[in-house]
Amino acid sequence: MPIWNKDSARHLLSRALFGYSRKDLDKALSYSTLSDFVEKELLATIAAPKAPGDWVSTSPLKEQIDKNLVGDWYRQFTYWWYGLMVTEGTSMRERMVMFFHNHYTSQRSKVQYPQHMYAQNKLFRDFAFGNLKDLTKAVNVDAAMIIYLDSNNSNGAVGKTPNENYARELMELFTLGIGNYTETDIKQAARALSGWSVSGLDVKFDKTRWFADKITFLGKTANFDNKTIVDHIFTQDAAAEFLCTKLYKEFVCHKPDTVFIKKMAAVMRTANYELKPVLKFLFTSDEFYKEEVVASKIKTPTELMIGTLKALDTKTPDWTNVYDTGRLMQQQLFEPPDVAGWEGQREWISSTTYVTRGGLTDSFITGKRYNGVAVTGKTDSLAYIKSFKTSEDAVKLVDDLVALMVRFPLSATKKKFLLDTLLDGTIVTNWSTGTPMADARIQRLLKAIMRLPEYQLA
Repeated sequence: MPIWNKDSARHLLSRALFGYSRKDLDKALSYSTLSDFVEKELLATIAAPKAPGDWVSTSPLKEQIDKNLVGDWYRQFTYWWYGLMVTEGTSMRERMVMFFHNHYTSQRSKVQYPQHMYAQNKLFRDFAFGNLKDLTKAVNVDAAMIIYLDSNNSNGAVGKTPNENYARELMELFTLGIGNYTETDIKQAARALSGWSVSGLDVKFDKTRWFADKITFLGKTANFDNKTIVDHIFTQDAAAEFLCTKLYKEFVCHKPDTVFIKKMAAVMRTANYELKPVLKFLFTSDEFYKEEVVASKIKTPTELMIGTLKALDTKTPDWTNVYDTGRLMQQQLFEPPDVAGWEGQREWISSTTYVTRGGLTDSFITGKRYNGVAVTGKTDSLAYIKSFKTSEDAVKLVDDLVALMVRFPLSATKKKFLLDTLLDGTIVTNWSTGTPMADARIQRLLKAIMRLPEYQLA
């Protein structure tokens, strides 16, 4: 079992949550063991949130698009989810919702109505720590997915050719991975998955548009339907290893360790695809805390934005600023680039997005975007720094800020640069939060920390 201390807690919180605050760290360390924290906090079941608006239960109508109501609702929906991320505390539920959003992907541009995307988001929340087989069965008949992957009114009756898009992605991206099925399996699965359609808020099944006869799928001949076909998929050894590889790449490292993944897969099969045992195994393993794993993950734009708000103890974030900048950094929630989702890691960083990241974190400190437009929720830098016990000791203050915000070890040269930024020409013994221009110096220090390349790593 890994040692449970500040270092291991910081690493765990930075990966399993959307960043963390000092309060989150204190809460984690109030538990005497890593196992207790993971079980009683990180994977704990918490109350479901209220819906973002009454529109979630409004039947979709074309006039909602014509009047651009759906655009306003999507903004409200996105702000609502951002809020859940910021206030998630030490539960990783919202982090799992994001994982599923990027695994069982759908795009708002095709689904159009946020009512359907909200139902899918709620589904992911309901199954955040649940059973992957049951979740996959639910995704099969999820309205957003039916629309997104063209299953709407797919006709698999005898003599008809059903749409194969969902059947293909069910195996390629959601459960098995390329090489573990054939084109024939896709065609046969499409028959078993046919007959479903979306009408208003409801999902309906028309038996006359379903292939009711036996098919041969992944080596088994039977009368498969949308549920039994998932049961058979999950009897394949490839399923557990594929899903555990996705979990490993999301939470541990972008370079899979096949030996450890096989161990994860064994836990997953033994647990009959229940997620909690697998996640607990992962987060209490020595593998997760290896030196080469720490700070090896490039933060997603969402992790960068939400994590910064948490680290700065921001009370009233400017969601418009977050929403608009998230899009510029290539991560608009509910609009992944394609069915494979956001690839992540180095794809997040370019000459454009890196500059935008710095402008975003600057705006939290200065109250202005890169283009000079004012934003709300500006950090009161002086009050923030005074909340640190080491606020009057320049060296210790820099150390504490770095420990809170940066996962990758900084060189002595970079630490000196940060200290010099704070001192601004004076000597260490002259530093005080009460000195003239202390606020401006603090702002420069915070901006410098968050513009470090190391700050982009989790």
